[in-house]
Amino acid sequence: MFYTSFILSLAFSTALCQKQPTATVIPNSCFNSQADFSASFNDLYPWGTDHNGAARMNASQINVSNGVLTLTAQPVSGQPPAHSGGQTIAINYLSGTVYAKDYFTVAAGGGYDFIGDFQAPVEQGTWPAFWLTAVNSWPPEIDLAEWKGSGLISFNTFNTSSQVAALNVNYLTPGSFHTIKGEVRDKNGKDVSINFYLNGTLVTTQYGEGFVGAPFYLIIDLQMEGSSGSPGPTTNTTYSVQNLEVLSYNP
Repeated sequence: MFYTSFILSLAFSTALCQKQPTATVIPNSCFNSQADFSASFNDLYPWGTDHNGAARMNASQINVSNGVLTLTAQPVSGQPPAHSGGQTIAINYLSGTVYAKDYFTVAAGGGYDFIGDFQAPVEQGTWPAFWLTAVNSWPPEIDLAEWKGSGLISFNTFNTSSQVAALNVNYLTPGSFHTIKGEVRDKNGKDVSINFYLNGTLVTTQYGEGFVGAPFYLIIDLQMEGSSGSPGPTTNTTYSVQNLEVLSYNP
């Protein structure tokens, strides 16, 4: 009896000591309506319509309905090329990207949870992602989830362009929604730890050097070809997200 009471008391004390979120930055109602979406997100990339793949972003490819964000990549022709990283890239698709209006800056002693359910394509030439990239310079970058046309899901942290932690794991039943969670926390007042979860299971922990105090964009995009190979699909491709939520643990 004493042992049982002790265990219950210990569990209760542990629960009380666990740190609770200090704020909800993006509520899980963010895709309930266009007004809810517009309160938290902007269309396109923070820097415009083009990035490092064969898709040019257009607001017409973004749909918000019944709690689901859907981005659609549509094959097109006749678009002028994109220019990224010193390369000229042929545009073969119009697609959708959104980014959060808030910046995400891990404060000393703080952090964030990034959570959502994702239905992501994995065919060659499809390149959906859920990622954080620095506002002021690149890198740093945290790929909370990335799919690069190989049937796998990737979890990556860029400290520099060459110092990269990357893990690829099997991504079963891509036609279903899967829960992604990234726990980003201050580790020592300078660096952060990132716990990557897939469907409630911790997959890996990576570390970002000097990420504390650095503002990040949060981006959800359906890029095409590029790092996911080519040629890509010849019909429309969709990428859907629901139950997205961002919680702050910053003091």
